[in-house]
Amino acid sequence: MVKQKVELYWDIGSTNTYFAFKLLKPILARNNAELILHPYNLGHVFKSNNYELMKEPKSKLRNRKRDLMRWAEKYNLPFSIPRQFPIKSSRVLRGSLAMRRKNLELEFAESVLDAYWERGDASIVDYAGLRPLVTALGVDADWFEEVSASEEIGQELAKSTDDGVERGIFGVPSIYVGEELFWGKDRMEFVEDELKRLSAVSSNSFAAAPLMIGAKN
Repeated sequence: MVKQKVELYWDIGSTNTYFAFKLLKPILARNNAELILHPYNLGHVFKSNNYELMKEPKSKLRNRKRDLMRWAEKYNLPFSIPRQFPIKSSRVLRGSLAMRRKNLELEFAESVLDAYWERGDASIVDYAGLRPLVTALGVDADWFEEVSASEEIGQELAKSTDDGVERGIFGVPSIYVGEELFWGKDRMEFVEDELKRLSAVSSNSFAAAPLMIGAKN
């Protein structure tokens, strides 16, 4: 059976990305699916669209904060609002692409999400703050910083973001399952439904394929 893929466009600066990452894990396990990460520079996109989150009405921001804590309580997650928010996320996103070269992109992403959204560690905005996290993952911190800061990685991040925009991504977390796009942390039932649907289609196609016995070239 073909292993289904779930694509997640993410940014460390998004509260809902933290929740989506956590809530996707059991869905992936139940459906034997693979998570593919796409770093998406949300701050760059916001700036391009002249949008500033903290200029939204204070009543809306207060409600959003309380709603986030409801999610944390419901799913028993150690989420907290960092004192320093929002933050610049480009170094984290660059770092994720560097760690992709070590096949540790997923582990790195979860590590930085936990550091910021659980422990309030805003030092991750700089490479100095990221060094202990990559060292804990068994990666040389000097190599990590050199590669992360390279022009090649900068171009990769820009392309990942631009490709997302071309694909219809307007915010994060955005999740693609096949050709279906789901936005936000509260679409997980739809995500799992689509995974099951695609798995069923794949299984039916395999079952319907003719069995070639004794075929010759």
